[in-house]
Amino acid sequence: MADLVLPDIEAYAAACSLPETPVRRNLREETERTMEFARMLVGPLEGAFLSMMTRLVQAQRVLEIGMFTGYSALCFAEALPDQGRVMTCEVDEESAAVARRFFAQSPHGGKIDIRMGPALETMANLTGPFEVIFIDADKINYVNYYRRAMELLSPRGVILIDNVLWDGDVLLNPPPDDRTAAIQELNRVVAADARVTAVLATIRDGVWVISPKPSREPS
Repeated sequence: MADLVLPDIEAYAAACSLPETPVRRNLREETERTMEFARMLVGPLEGAFLSMMTRLVQAQRVLEIGMFTGYSALCFAEALPDQGRVMTCEVDEESAAVARRFFAQSPHGGKIDIRMGPALETMANLTGPFEVIFIDADKINYVNYYRRAMELLSPRGVILIDNVLWDGDVLLNPPPDDRTAAIQELNRVVAADARVTAVLATIRDGVWVISPKPSREPS
C-alpha cells in the first residue's frame, strides 16, 4: 500500500484520537509480525474513526464484510452498548483463528458473531436493519456489496467502504487491473446515487462515508 498520507502525520493524528485498547494493540502487533498481508489491517487511526462513527449513529447492529484478523470488528464491538452485536463475514480460516483468539481476550468479544463463507451468500440471507455496514473485502464485488448493503441499511445508518483510493490507482485510465476497475466503478456508482449523501474521506487508503437521504429533504 502506498502512503497517501505521510506516516508521521498519520501517527500524530492517531495519537490525538481515540486511544487503542491493549487487546487491539496486541492483535495489531501480532498481525504485523505473523500475517502475510498485514497491511490489510485498518490500523489505529481508521479504527478510531470506525468507533466514532458507530457511536455517532448510536448503532445497535453492525455488519462487517471482510474481517481479516478482527481488528476492525473489535473497534465496532468496543463502541457498541452491551446489547449491541457485530456480524462479521470472513472466508479465510487462518485469519479467523487469530480473530477468535483475541476476541476471547476482550470483554467485548462476546458481541461479535463470525460468519464464515462468501459474504454475498451470507448477506443474501440476512435481515436488516444494520446501523453501520463496513465493506472491506474482495474489490471485484464492491458494487454488489454496496447494492445489498443499501437494502440492509437502517434509514439512520451509515455505510463505510475501505480502500476506495486504492493507492491512488483510481486516477489511472485505463485501469491497470480488474480490482482497480471495480473500485473506479464503485466510486462512480456511489457518486451518482441520488438516494444517498456521500463523502469520500482521505483517511488511510480512502473511505466512503455514505448515508441515506431522508425520504423528504427540505428544499
